[in-house]
Amino acid sequence: MIIATWNIERLKHKKDIDKILHACEQIKADILVLTETDKQVQPNYKYCFETPSPYEINPSLYKPTENRVSIFTNYPCIQQYETYDKYTSICIELETEKGNLTIYATIIGIYGNRHPTFKDDLLKQTADFKNIADAGKNLCIIGDFNCSFADNYYFTTFGRNTLLKSFEENKIRLLTGGKRECIDHIAISQSFIKNAEPQVKEWNENKELSDHNGIFVFI
Repeated sequence: MIIATWNIERLKHKKDIDKILHACEQIKADILVLTETDKQVQPNYKYCFETPSPYEINPSLYKPTENRVSIFTNYPCIQQYETYDKYTSICIELETEKGNLTIYATIIGIYGNRHPTFKDDLLKQTADFKNIADAGKNLCIIGDFNCSFADNYYFTTFGRNTLLKSFEENKIRLLTGGKRECIDHIAISQSFIKNAEPQVKEWNENKELSDHNGIFVFI
């Protein structure tokens, strides 16, 4: 199983949209999460689940085609769960060959980790994580965390510690935490991974198509 995420920077490189789409499809992910995304980027998957466009609430800042988070997959969705902020996070339970997996796809802190809203956003999202884990669901938290874990690239002590504490309490393994200059992550319940040792790889490392690397795990 391949699970991937990429922040495509609100399609600032629109002239390269064909390359962006090709890069998404080349990964051949079973579950692909795009953040800071746009409906103009539609990889070839059977299902797409997405947050509403923030154009609805802030038309001066967003284009009608933009949305913050989209999940692309060929796995069927069993159920969708409410998140504290429907414009920034989406949570669906998928039926996979390895068992059911609940995908919580998100951006933590849409204005970055120094903005006053970051702490509140993080705490409310980690409360979501706990509620889902407490319900006995295998959980995959994925997207733009606005936090690196392996270096001083981009993080706050509060953000890093809060996330690591949440993962520990909910028995979730941060698979991408060892990557340098990485703020986009994939964290999955240990009960789903079991004894597997997932491989982690990146793409767009030259930042040609976005200011974020894409990252995926192979389980």
